[in-house]
Amino acid sequence: MSESENSPAPLQGSQTDGTPAGGWPALSAVNKHLLHQHVLIKGNRTLLSMNKPGGFDCPSCSWPDPKKPHTFEYCENGAKALAWESTKKRVTPEFFARHTVSELATWSDHELEAKGRITEPMRYDAATDKYLPVTWDEAFAEIGAELRGLSDPWKLELYTSGRTSNEAAFLYQLFGRLYGMANFPDCSNMCHETTTAALPESIGVGKGTTTLEDFENADAIFIIGQNPGSNSPRMMSELHAAAKRGASIISFNPLRERALVCFAAPQDPRDMLSLHGVEISSQYHQVRIGGDMIALQGVCKAVIEADDVAQRENLPRVLDVAFIEEHTHGFEQYADYCRQLPWDTIERHSGLTRQAIEEVAAVYKRSKGVICCWGMGITQHKRGGDAMQQIINLLLLRGNIGKLGAGACPVRGHSNVQGDRTMGIYEKAGEPFLASMSKVFGFEASRKKGHAVAQTCEALLRGEVEALISMGGNLFRAIPDTDVICPTVSRLKMTVLVNTKLNRSATVHGQKAFLLPCVARSERDLQNGVAQTITVEDSMSMVHGSTGMLEPASKHLISEIAIIAGIAKATLAPNPKVDWDSYVNDYARIRDKIEEVLPEQFYDFNQRILEPGGFRLPNAASERKWDTESGKANFLFPEGVYDEDDTPPGAEHLQLMTIRSHDQFNTTVYSNDDRYRDIYGDRMVVMLNPQDIERLGLKAGDYIEFQTALDPTTTRRAAGFKVIPYDVPQGCCAAYYPETNGLLPLANRDKHGNTPAAKSIPVNLVRMSSEGTQVALERRGLIAAAS
Repeated sequence: MSESENSPAPLQGSQTDGTPAGGWPALSAVNKHLLHQHVLIKGNRTLLSMNKPGGFDCPSCSWPDPKKPHTFEYCENGAKALAWESTKKRVTPEFFARHTVSELATWSDHELEAKGRITEPMRYDAATDKYLPVTWDEAFAEIGAELRGLSDPWKLELYTSGRTSNEAAFLYQLFGRLYGMANFPDCSNMCHETTTAALPESIGVGKGTTTLEDFENADAIFIIGQNPGSNSPRMMSELHAAAKRGASIISFNPLRERALVCFAAPQDPRDMLSLHGVEISSQYHQVRIGGDMIALQGVCKAVIEADDVAQRENLPRVLDVAFIEEHTHGFEQYADYCRQLPWDTIERHSGLTRQAIEEVAAVYKRSKGVICCWGMGITQHKRGGDAMQQIINLLLLRGNIGKLGAGACPVRGHSNVQGDRTMGIYEKAGEPFLASMSKVFGFEASRKKGHAVAQTCEALLRGEVEALISMGGNLFRAIPDTDVICPTVSRLKMTVLVNTKLNRSATVHGQKAFLLPCVARSERDLQNGVAQTITVEDSMSMVHGSTGMLEPASKHLISEIAIIAGIAKATLAPNPKVDWDSYVNDYARIRDKIEEVLPEQFYDFNQRILEPGGFRLPNAASERKWDTESGKANFLFPEGVYDEDDTPPGAEHLQLMTIRSHDQFNTTVYSNDDRYRDIYGDRMVVMLNPQDIERLGLKAGDYIEFQTALDPTTTRRAAGFKVIPYDVPQGCCAAYYPETNGLLPLANRDKHGNTPAAKSIPVNLVRMSSEGTQVALERRGLIAAAS
C-alpha cells in the first residue's frame, strides 16, 4: 500500500482554509444565478428595490429590514430567491403535454423547480397521467363542488407556506373557519413550532423579544444551533458590525460553519479590498448533537456558582438579584438543580470540556447585555423545547430580557411564517381571536382544536382526510416519514397546490388535482389597474409593506388572494358580512378587517405600513410583563434529563442531523453545490468524523445506506450516500434535507410543539456493495425507502 493510500483522507469543510464567507464569491454567485435564469440585467436592477420602503420584501428569510436600508439591502440567498422566481424559464401547457406525472416524479427536486414558472392553471387527467389546462372559472367551480361534497368539513386540510402574505393568510383562515373547521397545518409546525409552544411557558409570548437596536448595543451574542451564513445571511450584517465593535460572539454548533468563523461583508469596501473579512465568533463550541441543553445548564451552573462565591466573599453579586426577585419564578429550584449537576455528566453529554463551558460563563458574567439567538438546531429535537427553555433560564439569570442590548432572538426561516400565525393560521387559536372573528364576520367560529402538520399526517395515515389545499410550499417533500405518508395521498378525493413553480408536491396528488399558479412576491399585483401592497411580519415582530414591481410571468396568473376568494365563493353560501370581491379589488379593505379583529395590534394598519421599516407589534415580555400562570418569567427544566434526544453518549448508532446546503432554501435546491462546506456537484453525501469512519470500517468515497435505529416495526432506509471526512463530533453525522426525510419517524418529535426531530435521527450506517451502489445512484436517492 502506498503512503498516499495509507494516509487519512483530508477533512472537508470551512475549517480547512482561511477563506471568509461572503465577499467576492458571494457577489459572483449572485450574478451566476441571475445569468443562469437569463435575468442578469433585470435581476440586478430589481435587487435595488428589495427590502426597501416602497419596494418588495425578500421571499426568502424573515430577518428584519432596517429603518435606513443600505443601497444593497439584500444577501446572496435573497438574490438567488429573486433569480429563481423572476426566471425567464416557463412551464407551459406544452411542457405538461410532453411529460407524464409519473415521469416527473422521477426527477430531482432541483430539476423540477429549475424548469421555471408555471404559466396557467392545470388539472390532473388520470387517463393520460398528465396535467391539462383548465380555466380559472372551471377550476374554482370544480374545487368548490368537491369541497361542498365532502362528508365532513373536518376532512379538509388547509396547509400554509411562510411565503403567504398577511392578507392572504387572514382570508385563508377566514375561509377555513367559515367552512366549519380549524385544520391549519403550517410550515412553522416543522421548524419553529417548538419556540411558539415552549417560549410562552417561560416568558408568556411565543415570539422573540429583540430588535435590531438591541444588536447594535449588545455586549455578547450567543448563536445556538443556527447557521445564519446560509439560512439568514442578512443577519451576518449585524454580527459583522458587532464583531467589529468588539462584542463577543459565541457559537454552539456541531458543524464548524464558515460564516460563523469569518465573514467578509459585500457592502463593506474594506472587507472587499482586504480579502480577509472579520472574525465573527470569539468562541466556537462544537457541541455534541443533542448536547445543547446540558451545555447551557453547565453555563448556568458556572454563573450560579460564581454568584455563590461572590456572596461568601462579600463581593458584588454576579446574578441580577433584583430582577430575579421581582420578575421570575422558580429560581431557587433551578439553581439547586444546576449546583448538583456533576461536571463529568455535563462534559460527557455536551461533548464540551468544563474549561470551555466556564469560558462561556466568563463572557456571560462580564457582559451587561446579552442576546441569545437560536434556530432549528435547537427546535428540531425531541426535547427541543426543554433546550430552548435553558436558553431563557440563562438570560433570566442576569436580567437579559426587557432591556437594551439583550433578549431572546429565535431566528425563523420563511419570510412571513410569523405573520401567518398572527393572522390566525393556528389550529388552536385563542378565545379572544375566535370571538372577535365571529363578531366581525357574523358567524360562530368553531372552538374545536384542529390539525397541525403532525396531526394532518396522522389523519392521512388513518384515512381521515378527503381533500387538501396547499397555499404554497412543498408539504409532501418537507414532512417526515415521506415514503410512509405520501402513498396515502392518492386516496384523497382532491388536492390543490397553489404555487409559482413545479415541486415534488405536484407529483403527490389526489384523485382530482389542480396546480394553480400565482403572482410572485416580486411581481406587480394589479387589481382594476391599481398596484396592490401586501404586508409581512418579520422575526422581530415588525410589520411592513411589500409592493411588487416586475411584470408577472404570465398573463394568466392571479394573486393568492384572488385564488382564495375564488375558491371561497365557489364553496360557501353568501355571507353579507364577507365581501370576497371587495377584498380582491382592494387589499386595504382586508387590512381594515384585520384591524377590526385585532385592534390592539393593528390600529391604523393602513397608515402605519407607510412608515419606513413598518411598525412593531406589542410584545409584553419586551416590557417585562409576563403573561404566564405565575405572572412572572419562569425558570423551567426537565429534572434528570441530560440530552435533547434521550440518546446516551457512546451509543453504537450515530446521531444524524439533517441540514440545508448553501445553495438551498427549505426544499428549494438552487444547485447541487455547497460552497461554504467545500462540497460541489453532489448532495448525496454523509459528513462523518474520521474516527467514526475508521471505527465503522469505512473509507472516504465509500457509499453507505442509512438505517434508522428507531421503531422496529418499520424499516426506514436511505441509500447511496458518499462518505466525506468532516469536522463533526464523534458519534455525529450530517446529511442534506429533504433527501433524508424518509429516515425520520413521524412520532419522533418535540413534546412541546410536535416539531419533527430532524436535527437528531439515530441511524446505523451500512457500507453498500458495488451493485447496491449502482442501483442507489440510478435512483438518485430522491426518497428514502420504507417498508
